[in-house]
Amino acid sequence: MFAYLDNAATTRVWPQAAQAALEEMTAGFGNPSARCAFGQEAAQRLRDHRAGVARALGCRPEEVFFTSCGTEGDNWAIQAADAYGRHRGRHIVTTAIEHAAVLEPLKALEAQGWTVTRLKPDRRGHVHPEDLRAALREDTVLVSMMLVNNELGSLQPVAECARLVKDYSPDILFHTDAVQAFGKVPFTPEGLGVDLLTVSGHKIGAPKGIGVQYIRAGLRLPPLLRGGGQENGMRSGTEPTAQIAALASACALWEAQGRAFREQMAQLKARALHELQARVPGLEVVSAGDAPHIFAISLPGYPSEMLVRALSDRGVCVSSGSACHKGKPSHVFAALGLPKRTLMGVLRVSLSPESTRADVEALIEGLSAIQRERVGL
Repeated sequence: MFAYLDNAATTRVWPQAAQAALEEMTAGFGNPSARCAFGQEAAQRLRDHRAGVARALGCRPEEVFFTSCGTEGDNWAIQAADAYGRHRGRHIVTTAIEHAAVLEPLKALEAQGWTVTRLKPDRRGHVHPEDLRAALREDTVLVSMMLVNNELGSLQPVAECARLVKDYSPDILFHTDAVQAFGKVPFTPEGLGVDLLTVSGHKIGAPKGIGVQYIRAGLRLPPLLRGGGQENGMRSGTEPTAQIAALASACALWEAQGRAFREQMAQLKARALHELQARVPGLEVVSAGDAPHIFAISLPGYPSEMLVRALSDRGVCVSSGSACHKGKPSHVFAALGLPKRTLMGVLRVSLSPESTRADVEALIEGLSAIQRERVGL
């Protein structure tokens, strides 16, 4: 039996999303920029897909720009700050628990003379608005704060922080990485009050290679890519229509069943946390997570990479943090100030609407078996 509990890394493509991509690749493969009838039919489908994604996101179609992934969207936001605010200042505020797609481009800006303030979370993985307020300066041009942390499942007070920032100065851009929030936590960009918002398709049952950047209407930014003028001139390049069709299909499914999906995952997560603490001696809950699909646990004294491999050998797939760490220690868990023994044994468990009680049972049995082997029972 195979138990997949690493859905924050990627999800299985929904069958209907795969079918939408197949149809686009085989029956409707025209280039939306072509002037022939076949191309214009593709352009109309692209408009329909964009409208569907915008509806699921809660924004206008003209505020939706298709990207290749969440990393591209996060990088775009950082580059936007560089271009948008270079005459105003060179200071950016973010958090110590952002995805590497935010933190790494910020390091590059620091090497160019920018100043970056990284807000530390509390023990539960939450960043406090008062800390953000204290960090703002006259030369601040961007605040980037993720909505749901990808390793803890903690929900950040983005709406409150965005209001605080805009009250301080309407000219400061506010970006949120909503990759782990889209579908899992109800929101709209307008409700959050953000200027830029990043989404990735493969976290919600669409294929890898497609994402969305929300850019608030009226915000004038330079293009990310220059060329043929696609994406309203903001990101040139032939549109990946198959991936876009699949994303629109996945969005439609979440729009129709999102509430049921969230309730299902929340109930399974609560059961998993209860059973893990009751049946795995010494197990610690590092983060119960505010979002319904992510939580973090630790088995102190057992190196997390060993646990990941041993569980994988038993058909159970979890992670020791973001897949983008590639085995390196997680800066997110380190930012919590955990005791070393706890920190070294951390695992991230992440669910999808397809996750089952049997998956959770396999995780519990796997951890119990590893413990029994350690003591020779």
